[in-house]
Amino acid sequence: MRKSHRFKHIIMVLLVMALAFVTAACGDSDSSKEKKETAWDKIKKDGKITVATAGTLYPASFHESKTDKLTGFEVEVVREMAKRMGLKVDFVEMAFDGMLTSINSGKVDVAANDIAITDERKEKFSFSTPYKFSFATAIVRKDDLSGIKTVKDIKGKKAAGEATTTYMKIARKYGADEVPYDNATNEQYLRDVSSGRTDIIINDYYLQKLALAAFPKLNITIHPDLKFNTRDEGVGMIMKKDNTELNKHINRTIQEMLDDGTITKISKQFFDGDDVTKKPDLKY
Repeated sequence: MRKSHRFKHIIMVLLVMALAFVTAACGDSDSSKEKKETAWDKIKKDGKITVATAGTLYPASFHESKTDKLTGFEVEVVREMAKRMGLKVDFVEMAFDGMLTSINSGKVDVAANDIAITDERKEKFSFSTPYKFSFATAIVRKDDLSGIKTVKDIKGKKAAGEATTTYMKIARKYGADEVPYDNATNEQYLRDVSSGRTDIIINDYYLQKLALAAFPKLNITIHPDLKFNTRDEGVGMIMKKDNTELNKHINRTIQEMLDDGTITKISKQFFDGDDVTKKPDLKY
């Protein structure tokens, strides 16, 4: 009898231990599920997507002079995309150099600011389907072309821009002296070239074309003989590398907007009738 009682006691202890183990395992499983909440899950739950943009890059991202409303090609593409995804948009304005850090830290979900898709960036980040294609040109002084006849003359000239852009990379390639700016307005960039504080701005052709039209009295022009292949895959939104689900939803929506002509319509509104969704046919 005693042996039977002892055996039953041992069985009960083992059952209790097994139950405790299963409960603990379930608890770990639940905890694991909580930890696996994706960026897309959080965005859906909050009902909004947080997007970094400059707010100073005409016509991609700028404030209307009369209303101070944030608008521009990139801004309106994001707004329409978010609308189709059933989300609100929270724009956070910052310099380009801070956008990539903010993506990695989780401060923002996406950045949209005329950001070129390059192999170097794709190693660290994910990009949306491209929705803008262009090439690079150079703004110089109108009266003397800033002393630049060919790309060889760029060496030693003062190039304005943000340090981590593909355009500053081109300037460095040709030996220019960097003059870095932190989210400056187009007007400041252009006035500095006009006055001689800097000599050259290498940037997107469409942006430069409109910048000249906005400030016709300044002593600036697009250099007639300089065109640069940025060797990128177009412009897209940039996000964290592992946000695959978010990337999938953004890509699907962007492709819909390209297919139905919505992005072309937005492009023509902000780029003086030009359709930037088409690749330019140029020889460099």
